[in-house]
Amino acid sequence: MRTPAPQTTPPSPAWTLDLGARVVAPSTVHFKVWAPRAEAVSVAVDTAPPRPLSPTPQGYWEGAVPDVATHARYAYVLNHTLERPDPASRFQPDGVHGRSMVMDPSAFPWTDRTWRGLPLERLIIYELHVGTFTPEGTFDAVIAKLPWLRDVGVTAVEVMPVAQCPGARNWGYDGAYLFAPHAAYGGPDGLKRLVDACHAHGLAVILDVVYNHLGPEGNYLGDYGPYFTSRYPTPWGQAMNYDGPDSDPVRHFIIGNALYWVTEFHIDALRLDAIHGIFDFSATHILRELADAVRRQAGRLGRAIHVIAESDLNDARTITPVTQGGHGLASQWSDDFHHALHAVLTGERNGYYRDFGGLDHLATAITERFVYAGRYSAHRQRRHGNSAREAAPAQFVVFAQNHDQIGNRAQGERLSVLAPFEALKLAAAAVLLSPNLPLLFMGEEYGETAPFLYFIDHGDPDLVDAVRRGRSEEFAAFGKHDAPDPQAPSTHARSRLQWKWDGPPTPARKFLPPWYRGLIQCRTSVPALGTGQPADGLDVRADLDARVLTIHRTSRSGPAACVILNFNGTATALPLSHPEGRWTLRLDSDSPAFGGTHQYPAPSRLALPQVTEPLRLPPYAVWVYIDDSG
Repeated sequence: MRTPAPQTTPPSPAWTLDLGARVVAPSTVHFKVWAPRAEAVSVAVDTAPPRPLSPTPQGYWEGAVPDVATHARYAYVLNHTLERPDPASRFQPDGVHGRSMVMDPSAFPWTDRTWRGLPLERLIIYELHVGTFTPEGTFDAVIAKLPWLRDVGVTAVEVMPVAQCPGARNWGYDGAYLFAPHAAYGGPDGLKRLVDACHAHGLAVILDVVYNHLGPEGNYLGDYGPYFTSRYPTPWGQAMNYDGPDSDPVRHFIIGNALYWVTEFHIDALRLDAIHGIFDFSATHILRELADAVRRQAGRLGRAIHVIAESDLNDARTITPVTQGGHGLASQWSDDFHHALHAVLTGERNGYYRDFGGLDHLATAITERFVYAGRYSAHRQRRHGNSAREAAPAQFVVFAQNHDQIGNRAQGERLSVLAPFEALKLAAAAVLLSPNLPLLFMGEEYGETAPFLYFIDHGDPDLVDAVRRGRSEEFAAFGKHDAPDPQAPSTHARSRLQWKWDGPPTPARKFLPPWYRGLIQCRTSVPALGTGQPADGLDVRADLDARVLTIHRTSRSGPAACVILNFNGTATALPLSHPEGRWTLRLDSDSPAFGGTHQYPAPSRLALPQVTEPLRLPPYAVWVYIDDSG
């Protein structure tokens, strides 16, 4: 663990948040809010009478107020009667309906002065939900687990959304205060302690942010101004107003939020949730403007900072450089890879899995990024996507499971209860030895079996009923109707990781951690097994009869690698003559060290194409070979 010299103030960012409550001098706070719908705006601080703010151009109201202490509670008063929390509140200690709190961002004692972030290609991502990752469910409790994550080999922690939501139990996608880290998790100082500790362990931090909608409960932005529009429907409520009248301040609000996280909280990357729910037909798309703003700020801060998208569009424009007509985001999640891998492992064909199931789909996902790149989708009943063949491998994040793919199942089942132990090792290898950026979901490295269910903690009974109905309708496409009540505390409790396992020893808990470490060690020590580079070679061949995938990867920086993945649940005979070379075994999933039986040991050396007899592969075998031809 690094122990850099303490740093009491962050470096000059050449950018500061100009919205909300800003400490400008001892006991003096400048307040600024966009409220074009108001005829008068004042700010009420603690028990003092409201103090009027002055109108400024474009519908803003602002003013410096003396005798205001850090941690004072305040609210805006609209038209002399309506008291509302600050849309740009840095902290909501009493929840979404309570007053906001004045925070001084310069007060935190950062120790990460030498941290410069990680290049995109070095990211090995671990996604977690703060509220269920530990029994305590706080930012500080996550810190105690960082040595474990570092030991497994991950290099980046991705935190599901932390913006203040109703109650204490929520996935985070119902955030109503985008600048306020959730009070139940530990608030802004708790998040800063977590980021600082991650950097001390050499781990980057990715924050999941939601810019397509806001949660319905506690969302008072409509009282201030036209933050939302009815022109575009989304599954989650009104879309953000990015291209209509008065949209400039809305864009300023969202871009300010992105810069706020990377500047005040030292976040290393932003994962933008569901950008297919972001609608903008202006000449400069909000995604491009946001990515450009973050890129410029990264230059000022002297750190590597990335913007990563989640998208259902299969549209390469998201990651295409601006100079080529794209939005210029660094990377995006690859649902096609997940669907192809999941369908071939489990045999599921309901919902969106209808479009997948062949081993050739997985081969296409690895080589061409999108499986659906303009071809007809039976699930969508139309052609879907465009080509991403020219995109770099690092521009796609791949996974065997994530919060959505588990939590959007009626029973929240993980792969560990849907597939046998040997298949879990196969899935991990497919992800961690891919040329793309790998992502793990919390607990998968030891075969966690607790579900990850969808849970909420809303105070509005009508809203709770609406969520229940919506979930039931969503699961109908998958033939499921028996999801647990998302509002019940037990649903949240069942979703916590079981770090202290009291049951009988399982192969997964004993052997998966060393398997993950072995895969990551291969990925980081053998260039041909790392994140693919433009000059690298990639040849993926699917033997549909044998159900075996052979991946041949080359690199200018070292020897070639050959990965053999058997997707059969039984032993398989594989005639093999490619790739040509003299190959030395590096990793065998059937080794006793990884819980295997060695009934059919992998040959320690292979000379191809000289092998004349078919190879005998154990069920779900993973064999990794390195070329020693010299």
